[in-house]
Amino acid sequence: MKRSAFLITLSREHHTALVWAKRAQRGGGEEATALMPALAGLFERELAPHFAAEEADLLPLLHAHGQAALAARTLAEHAALRAEAGRLRDGCAAALAPFGRALADHVRFEERELFPVIESILAQRADEDAVAGGRSAPARGDMPEQR
Repeated sequence: MKRSAFLITLSREHHTALVWAKRAQRGGGEEATALMPALAGLFERELAPHFAAEEADLLPLLHAHGQAALAARTLAEHAALRAEAGRLRDGCAAALAPFGRALADHVRFEERELFPVIESILAQRADEDAVAGGRSAPARGDMPEQR
């Protein structure tokens, strides 16, 4: 299924997150000193706004369509990543590998499980809109970007 414009933006951000996740998983020794503040900065600049957009736009949609468990998992993983980012910000080198693993696992979860459900919901809503009153429906899978 083709990604909606809103999810394409989030998917592209996932690529960057995976690159950094790999670096975090390998980071250690001398590189750890430079990597920790770089990852903390990445979190503040890119991941925190990404999470906020998902929480504001996707999680209410999931709840409204009976997908509370997916919404809860997403929120729990965001919270865990925020905590690990805090440890990195505090200079905890031991947080590098766990942060990297958690970030990579989270991106895979969203791409493989969460986003396909969102796409299905958006397609269902577009179909319902098309049937309601015979009016013209928005392009299938489009969701207005609210960021």
